[in-house]
Amino acid sequence: MPHTHARLAGVTVHLPEAVRSTTETEHRVAASSAGFRPPPGLVHRLTGVERLHTMPDDWQASDLAAAAARKLLAETGTDPGSIDLLIFAAASQDMIEPATSHMVADQLDLRCPVFDVKNACNSVLNALETAHALIAQGSYRRVLVACGESPSRAVRWSVPDLRTYLSAIPGYTMSDAGAALLVEASDEPGVLGSGFTADSRSWSVGTLASGGSAHPRGDEHTYFRLDGVGLRRAFEQLGPQILDDTLERLGVGWQDMAAICVHQVSKPYLDQLADRFGLPLDKITVTVTEHGNTAAASLPLQLVRARESGRAEVGDLVALVGLAGGISMGMSVIRL
Repeated sequence: MPHTHARLAGVTVHLPEAVRSTTETEHRVAASSAGFRPPPGLVHRLTGVERLHTMPDDWQASDLAAAAARKLLAETGTDPGSIDLLIFAAASQDMIEPATSHMVADQLDLRCPVFDVKNACNSVLNALETAHALIAQGSYRRVLVACGESPSRAVRWSVPDLRTYLSAIPGYTMSDAGAALLVEASDEPGVLGSGFTADSRSWSVGTLASGGSAHPRGDEHTYFRLDGVGLRRAFEQLGPQILDDTLERLGVGWQDMAAICVHQVSKPYLDQLADRFGLPLDKITVTVTEHGNTAAASLPLQLVRARESGRAEVGDLVALVGLAGGISMGMSVIRL
């Protein structure tokens, strides 16, 4: 008989010990660039990011995911042999082929089915939706979602001019991080539901173009490019309708949430988004200033911080609001 309910049984993050401040980033760009010097403090003024995490040189995205997953299995007392499915969910990946989930499963000594879910910074949120659906239809009882984000490998250090520097700034704010979520069948609903939308006409406002059929080779395509104004305009045009509709369908409101986790690109944009979409700032745990933009690991990181601070406890409702390049937007509501 299909299991109609799923719950979030655990969530962890792994943040690399090495930290790089935005000031150190500016110094490195200056040392690597002939004739160009970054305006002092510009990255911090534009984004609010003070520092971020960088993984060891010999690590890959799969290492970050596996580190978080090991911590999760230990904290929850879960036997790796009881995992029915592993989903690797991240904007990053070790290589084009095979799926990074295989590398993670190999490190964890798992023998279950695996696959990747990739949708930029909404990858974990879409993986949660996928796990919920697969458990609800009875295909699996226990799903491990593992995320490893390694954007430090796509940073442009040699910059010829200010225009290039401005387009490269997203790379200077993105942090390496791992995250893991355990989703399992339950008698009572834990994951209440999700809702998503997209405006794929805006896919070109933010890209990391290398490695696919469009640009299989060439260093110039290995760096982040972002039209910040275009991205904000795209999300503003999309509007909060999908969030409002999802809350109405589930019969809850923002005031019912103990915590609201929102993907965080920068502190100024988080403030603008909260005002535009009617999100109560006092329910949002800000992580982007101290940890940078951790891509798809952002929502798990905020949820962990909310639980550590006592803001969100067992039985509480939390909302996970995702924003991603492409562009896509969505949310999940969970009772812890």
